[in-house]
Amino acid sequence: MNQKQALDILKLGHNVFLTGAAGSGKTYLLNQYIKYLKSNHVLVGITASTGIAATHMNGKTIHSWAHIGIKDVLTSSDLNHIASREDYRTKILNTKVLIIDEVSMLHNYRLDMVNQVLQKIHQNELPFGGIQVILCGDLFQLPPISPYGVESKYINDSAIWEKMNIRICYLTEQHRQDGGDFLQLLNEIRDNEVSEYSIEKLQARINTDVSINFEPTKLYTHNVDVDLINKSELDKLSTEDHVYYVTSQGDKNLVKTLTDNCLAPSELHLKKGAIVMFVQNNFSKGYANGTLGEVVGFAKHTEFPMVKTADDKIITALPASWSIEEGNELLAEIAQIPLRLAWAITIHKSQGMTLDAAQIDLSKAFVSGMGYVALSRVRSLDGIKLLGINSRALSVNPNVIEADRLFRKSSARAVNELISLRPIELKKLQEEYLKKITTVSQKVKV
Repeated sequence: MNQKQALDILKLGHNVFLTGAAGSGKTYLLNQYIKYLKSNHVLVGITASTGIAATHMNGKTIHSWAHIGIKDVLTSSDLNHIASREDYRTKILNTKVLIIDEVSMLHNYRLDMVNQVLQKIHQNELPFGGIQVILCGDLFQLPPISPYGVESKYINDSAIWEKMNIRICYLTEQHRQDGGDFLQLLNEIRDNEVSEYSIEKLQARINTDVSINFEPTKLYTHNVDVDLINKSELDKLSTEDHVYYVTSQGDKNLVKTLTDNCLAPSELHLKKGAIVMFVQNNFSKGYANGTLGEVVGFAKHTEFPMVKTADDKIITALPASWSIEEGNELLAEIAQIPLRLAWAITIHKSQGMTLDAAQIDLSKAFVSGMGYVALSRVRSLDGIKLLGINSRALSVNPNVIEADRLFRKSSARAVNELISLRPIELKKLQEEYLKKITTVSQKVKV
């Protein structure tokens, strides 16, 4: 399925699982649909399974949005308490489309809990109380965090999954890797059939330097390695330390949530010579989330850092903002220079990024999908210096492989269903759905 077909299906009002390989444009497409809904004054619940993923979309975690917190089970008392809060009820009743991004990391039972909350508040036994739900993610990426030895259960293992009448939109175009041996390797990992040829190509990158004009970021499996490396490398620089502090406005608790989950630190220390990474997309300024560079100086009057990127472009990094919004209301906002030290970063925090180059250490990979996520951050095999790899690194969950096979078949059926509609029929159905959700939104406005 291509992006246009997927967007057409979203506009029909179906519940959708938007999936596809890393770099297939899932988040871009989500933002297109969000923009379409907002331009038509439809309130969208924008959420993600993790705080970091939520900050990328100016949303909340699904745990916060649905008020389920970190509970594993909702009792009748819990549901009654949530439903008794007028502010919760108003928000949920006004929300006509709910988006949950990075669902590979969402436990099956938490999706069921979200369904319980929406059914309770809407007093409607249809899935999620009858509103459109868009799940987005790739199950080959990092799984839900579970206790050691406990198998992770994904969203398609939830009780509500089979009742959602869900359309699978499996994006197959590639917008990160250009093809060739590297894309073949990534696809073979997804099929759990990595060939000797691909293994040889990957092993050829062990301790092989990449051609970039500064030291590329190291991707590690554990946080402790990252923090030590970044501090140590910054301390080695004898140049002047420049410090940038986050500014904020809005609800204090939400500001704290943003600050805790934003990849740009609340207190950012930079020096000339520091290796940094942009942590937000701003294509008009020439950078994206994951663009690497070196601080080469500071602007004369503003002291904002000047970053030289891999393509020798010098970008002055101006403050950027991250916010939490509901409808047209700004609930909280922080502003900071959109950079972080990037001698090293964890694989978990790299999910969603596109890197020009990376040094990747998979010698301590401990969960399925970790190797795939790390490798697929980079545009080409030539951009990878492999520092180490273990037997777990390229593993994928066998249940995910089987589910993926079914997703592809279901997506093909969805394409056939879509193209069976004449253009005039498709437009009419989309207009009818849009009219339905805008009319309902006006009825429950407070």
